[in-house]
Amino acid sequence: MAGTSEDRVRANREMLRIRDRLDRDYADPLDIATLARQAAMSPDHLIRTFAATFGETPHRYLQRRRVERAMFLLRTTDLPVTEVCLRVGYDSLGAFSQLFSSVVGVSPSAYRADDANHPPDGPHNSFVKRWTRPSTHTHPSISRKRAPGGDA
Repeated sequence: MAGTSEDRVRANREMLRIRDRLDRDYADPLDIATLARQAAMSPDHLIRTFAATFGETPHRYLQRRRVERAMFLLRTTDLPVTEVCLRVGYDSLGAFSQLFSSVVGVSPSAYRADDANHPPDGPHNSFVKRWTRPSTHTHPSISRKRAPGGDA
């Protein structure tokens, strides 16, 4: 990333704000255009800067947060899988289950049923390994299109 030290500090500060927003509002529909406006940069520059700062794109980070939260809810509540899906920001059980299964290695229902594979003090063993692969997943809740009417 070119620029002065001051520019890098400002960009890092903006990326922390974006990451905080993703952490706080992970269940809400978010889009790159809105996040970019918040950081006063173009969508492409936001994606590049976020990836350079945190080692993953905003989309990948949001997916990871949602899967982590779903894993927690599946371990600690009796909520139906459909309700967990909705609470972590997905509106399609199929899309949620497919992503969860590809990341964690088992379906949400199997994850809940298999206590041996998800001790309370750590993630499912395959979870960490799968997040190191490049993403081929897309999700409509975080997109490059402009959000209707202001901040999402």
